[in-house]
Amino acid sequence: MNPLRSALFLSLTLALSFPAHAGSSAEQRARGAKVFADNGCAHCHTIRRQGGDKGPDLSGVGRRLKEDQIRTQILKGGQTMPPFADVLQKSETEDLVAYLRSLRDKQKK
Repeated sequence: MNPLRSALFLSLTLALSFPAHAGSSAEQRARGAKVFADNGCAHCHTIRRQGGDKGPDLSGVGRRLKEDQIRTQILKGGQTMPPFADVLQKSETEDLVAYLRSLRDKQKK
């Protein structure tokens, strides 16, 4: 299995394993995981030790950032992250936000 396909499979599996958060469904989180994989997010970001190391580890981003903070980062970018406002459709952005909000791993001490 190629690395991109592996990342997509892992992302979809992880998305379906999280408990539902207010306003998001397992289906929406699965679509968000697909958006994450299809747009190359794993080239820079790690989720549970899978992915790149150019950007921050997103394993616990749902614990650290609020929904609007995640959305703003995706749409406007920042530091070395490019903006995705002209790349993603509104529905894709909302699915991706739901997926990232579901990532709630505790930080390692």
